[in-house]
Amino acid sequence: MSQDVLTTETNRRQLQQIIAGLSDGVILLELDQTILWANDAALTMHGVSRIGELGANAKEYAKRFALRYRNHHPVAPQNYPISRVARGEVFSEVLVELTPVENDERTWVHSVRSMVLTDRVGEPESLVLIMNDVTEWASAEQRFEKTFNANPAPAVICRLSDLRYIKVNQGFLEMTGYAREQVIGASTYELDVLERAENKELAKQRLREGATIAQMQAELQLPDGGSKQVIVAGQPLELNDEACMLFSFVDMELRHKAEIALRQSEERFAKAFRLTPVPILICSANDQVVMDVNEAFLDTLACPSEEVLGKTVAQLGFIDDAGARTQLFAALQKNGSVDRVDVRVRRTEAGLIDCAISADTVKIQDSLCYLLVLMDITERKRTELELVSAIEEVMKDASWFSRTLIEKLANVKNVNSPQLPTVSFTQLTARERDVLGLICEGLADKEIAARLKLAPNTVRNHVSTVYSKLDVHSRSEAIVWARERGLFSSERQPKGQR
Repeated sequence: MSQDVLTTETNRRQLQQIIAGLSDGVILLELDQTILWANDAALTMHGVSRIGELGANAKEYAKRFALRYRNHHPVAPQNYPISRVARGEVFSEVLVELTPVENDERTWVHSVRSMVLTDRVGEPESLVLIMNDVTEWASAEQRFEKTFNANPAPAVICRLSDLRYIKVNQGFLEMTGYAREQVIGASTYELDVLERAENKELAKQRLREGATIAQMQAELQLPDGGSKQVIVAGQPLELNDEACMLFSFVDMELRHKAEIALRQSEERFAKAFRLTPVPILICSANDQVVMDVNEAFLDTLACPSEEVLGKTVAQLGFIDDAGARTQLFAALQKNGSVDRVDVRVRRTEAGLIDCAISADTVKIQDSLCYLLVLMDITERKRTELELVSAIEEVMKDASWFSRTLIEKLANVKNVNSPQLPTVSFTQLTARERDVLGLICEGLADKEIAARLKLAPNTVRNHVSTVYSKLDVHSRSEAIVWARERGLFSSERQPKGQR
């Protein structure tokens, strides 16, 4: 064996010993493209344990491993890094995704570069492929890319070294109308996101320093020649080991439209509140302090606004019954609203009036409030009481009316009658129920006695007991009591109406 061959073999062994423990993956090839040797790091980066599993040469390697660029386009076998170095090509930082053909569920991302080792006279002697596993970094970048693109907030990323935009998300494109190719690669001079910023000079200085740019109003120029009011902020970050600035935006037009709609809604509410003839009061929900009232409320209570505003509903005392007031606000706190609760309202100098109060919970300037609406029902109450009184007078002798008419009169009378007595039909004995049923048929005591085969005195005693239990004083009142509860509705009509 010649001295040159021994020297070459010695050099290779020494080289292999040096690179065996490196964290970088290293593959050595002969000039004929045969894979000569690989360290453990290179084998691990390919998911194999022996050099033979890489393939005997560059062609077999291309059959065992599929390579793609980061844009997911496949790498042609002649452009594989191992094929390029086999042709003696020197290159740096080629980024590829590597997947074993027999296990497509496992993928690595490699950053690959090449070296061509020469002998003492400068002739190629060994070919070297050096790789780093950057899978974790690529995964993090991919997650960032997905998050950035999916973020609905408009954003662009500017590279600080040349102030050119390298990324833009869909939110920015939709907000401005730019196409992606109009943004990527453009400089901040061509597309100035800090145009007409309220503190442009400070923002530009912070951009040059790579420091945080606090949010401020600005005006973006649009591709159609128009402009858009925005709030812009800048946050420095590193992307692919390069210093960058992330610009994020808030479209002020949406907020402006919302503010206009809110203002118009508040104006409509204020006009309706002032002009409505129905008395309305607004108080805070937590302490019931009166915040506002309309003219109709002041007219109803016959008092000036300075005696109302700033006081609590309890201090005003316009709800005559303190218990009714407490129950009203307890129901509001529990249910959020109440509908037509009858109360007596005290006017400053004109005594009491009957009102129906409806109330609801509203939010005014981010504070919960109660809106109370009063309706004066004094005249209606008086009319109803007169009607009930007339009905009671007419119904003192019910024997002259048909059962249907009696029931209708009883229903009308019951609209505003006091709460029905708590006595129940089941509290009457069986015999007393029979007697009440026959009374409702219009039978006299003697007829009831004959029907039930009882002595007249016994029937009179039963009738007296029924009156006492039902708290009535006549046959007509007993009939009304039964009709109000739907009793004996299928029985015969009173005598004289059959």
